Amino acid sequence: MKAIRRFSVRPVLPEPLRPLSELARNLRWSWHSETRDLFHAVAPEGHRAADCDPLRLLGAVSAGRLAQLAGDRRFLRRLTAAADDLHDYLGGRRWYQEQSDDLPAAVAYFSPEFGVTGALPQYSGGLGILAGDHLKSASDLGVPLIGVGLLYRHGYFRQSLSREGWQQEHYPLLDPHELPLALLREADGCPVHVALALPGGRSLRAYVWQAQVGRVPLLLLDSDVEENDPRERDVTDRLYGGGSEHRLLQEMLLGVGGVRAVRAYCRLTGHPGPEVFHTNEGHAGFLGLERIHELAADGLEFAPALESVRAGTVFTTHTPVPAGIDRFDRELVARHFGTGAELPDIDIERVLALGLETYPGGDPNCFNMAVMGLRLAQRANGVSTLHGEVSRRMFAGLWPGFDAAEVPITSVTNGVHAPTWVAPEVFRLGARQIGAGRTEDALAVGGSERWDAVAEIPDGEIWELRRSLREQLVTEARERLAASWRERGAGAAELGWIDGVLDPDVLTIGFARRVPSYKRLTLMLRDRDRLMELLLHPERPIQIVVAGKAHPADDGGKRLVQELVRFADDPRVRHRIVFLPDYGMTMAQKLYPGCDIWLNNPLRPLEACGTSGMKAALNGCLNLSVLDGWWDEWYEPDFGWSIPTADGAAVDHDRRDDLEAAALYDLLEERIAPRFYERGAGGLPERWIDMVRRTLVTLGPKVLAGRMVREYVQQLYAPAARAHRSLDPAAARELADWKARVRDAWAGVAVDHVETSATTPPAAAGGVNGTAELGSTLALRVRVALGGLDPADVEVQAVAGRVDESDRITDPTTVPLKPTAGPDLDAGWLYEGPLTLSRTGPYGYTVRILPAHRLLASPAELGLVAVPTETRGEAAGVLMR
Repeated sequence: MKAIRRFSVRPVLPEPLRPLSELARNLRWSWHSETRDLFHAVAPEGHRAADCDPLRLLGAVSAGRLAQLAGDRRFLRRLTAAADDLHDYLGGRRWYQEQSDDLPAAVAYFSPEFGVTGALPQYSGGLGILAGDHLKSASDLGVPLIGVGLLYRHGYFRQSLSREGWQQEHYPLLDPHELPLALLREADGCPVHVALALPGGRSLRAYVWQAQVGRVPLLLLDSDVEENDPRERDVTDRLYGGGSEHRLLQEMLLGVGGVRAVRAYCRLTGHPGPEVFHTNEGHAGFLGLERIHELAADGLEFAPALESVRAGTVFTTHTPVPAGIDRFDRELVARHFGTGAELPDIDIERVLALGLETYPGGDPNCFNMAVMGLRLAQRANGVSTLHGEVSRRMFAGLWPGFDAAEVPITSVTNGVHAPTWVAPEVFRLGARQIGAGRTEDALAVGGSERWDAVAEIPDGEIWELRRSLREQLVTEARERLAASWRERGAGAAELGWIDGVLDPDVLTIGFARRVPSYKRLTLMLRDRDRLMELLLHPERPIQIVVAGKAHPADDGGKRLVQELVRFADDPRVRHRIVFLPDYGMTMAQKLYPGCDIWLNNPLRPLEACGTSGMKAALNGCLNLSVLDGWWDEWYEPDFGWSIPTADGAAVDHDRRDDLEAAALYDLLEERIAPRFYERGAGGLPERWIDMVRRTLVTLGPKVLAGRMVREYVQQLYAPAARAHRSLDPAAARELADWKARVRDAWAGVAVDHVETSATTPPAAAGGVNGTAELGSTLALRVRVALGGLDPADVEVQAVAGRVDESDRITDPTTVPLKPTAGPDLDAGWLYEGPLTLSRTGPYGYTVRILPAHRLLASPAELGLVAVPTETRGEAAGVLMR
């Protein structure tokens, strides 16, 4: 019979064991090995059955076992030590507390998904894992972060395979009472409600659940509230599900509702209010509208409120392609904001203006969440150096007149939370070398440029560690493969071959990630005969472990999964290549350490960062990757291999795949496998071990999330906090009025005339095709019209540098010019300044006028620039052709 109601019955812990509850409910256990070991000791046989989830474990352990532990003095000493360690961790001073006083009192970090632990399955892939690692590293560093997301009752889907290898999705219902969560409650014990007004007099209500991620609270909004109509109850049903309006409601709840949840949390707990709001991708962009609404309620007009909100907002973009951005029809957005719906006090046209694609090539009827994120944030970044470049090109239309290099989008390269992803065996090896405390600090906080202590670890210990991790992966893969085949309908008599799958002494390659087409899951199958030769080579075989999920609506991705599965089902190679379904954090923590090579072959430059290879590297796995994302930035031949790319415009997709697959096979056959199997005098692959050591010494400190979060604090959070503090209502009004005045006058701003004359040493420098000597100085005289603006409102610059074949300036330097006279009878101003020719070769310069104000974060912030007309530019000349 089916129960008519479900609820959770929690165990009553004996008094001596009460600290177990606090340890289980703080997710620090997910990256703290001593705490995990303690829970394993509670019930070793039940720990794996509970998926290593302490809360589930405590709910299943017998009363007799609890009574036994309550009298076990040795266990109680371990429990006391773990509880004391957690209290020290939560209350002690950490990196953030040792920094200067001008850091933000708190930062609110919004993301549509968070991958903290498999026990809280609220993630689908890299974006969520990155967000979880960000929270954990912020906790380790002592950054006063508040995480904000949604609680999806079905999470993301669970993946299995049909007999034919087709992906099947399952959506298990998650009961928040069985998760490491607690309802946020008012002082009288009633649950906190967040409410949004919807069209037609409807409303969307949500509870706020709190997870504790070390020192960091994570607030998750849940629309499964009895007061909601069924349609609204389902808003937080599943991650990235539903149609356009469903997604819009999710993003309104995340952004608008998330700010309200943060305000309630700070009111109830005394936590400092955030000075900086960080939106991780555009899904949470509506948070800026709610903050404008808050300021408007305090009497601030829309324009200065917008400036105040922008000053304290950081926006991180993760996508290198427009198709990866959420976009809504303008009428859908208009219907959900304004009169009769949410934020009725804000003019709907102002709301729409923040997100509409009103730039060349955009769709003016389309509301773009990334565009709104950029317009609402004074500071923005991509997630690798290359992705920053791609983002500046992709969004350049928002800053017309500026070269892509000057678009104000910087980059902070992603990192990974090493205590989560480093295998315990790797940690213990480091601890034997430098001590547990120093190892923990090196992994969590980072700060050093190299891990030179690794260089002292003997070759034999490194190689034994690598083999042990490979052997663990083989065992894990066989168990998962057997379970998958049973789900596919196979009987026990069909599964004897699985005992021979994979070999702990064979070169092992890992490939695991989401399965959009650009990641090219099946590139390895491009030449199946050649791949078979590599898999079955008599002296130097390879073996491959593959995992990944296609989006439920992506039939193309599902076909790629099926193609790979069918190849792996071939009896000739199934002992050398396996596909493991239901890729998630728990699987990943075995997969990364157990591989020798981590393969990544996306279409360059479509991988924004790609952090799976970072996690592998921290375990001594070498990367074999296209030069994309983080690998483009940090690759060195000392510790990995780059797959040559054929990304020229003249190469079609099929030809490109053929060329890059052939390059992959060549690397495996001619360089990688021979090095792995080459043995020195001691029977060890000395050159391979040296590459492992160099990976750890050089790459290890770079890929840490601790390094990433420190960069966010120093480069983005601290400047945003300072800007936010400087924009009190009076300053915000001043800046808004100044921007309006500059925009109104800009049509009259122009460069009227440019003159140059050589100073010392003598040079010929006046006309087209002129020449000059290195070190020459030109005296520039520029007449400009300011359209009624004052010289204090602008900066006049000379921009100089080498020029390409089309006379475009590359790698420019700027020199400010100073006003020397004006205004004249025609309202013109004269600016002068010296320009020193510091480079040889084809060289050129131009002059431009930019808005200037002490409260601007970037000269490009307004997207306004005045340059000479083509005729005047030719008259000024191009030097040193």
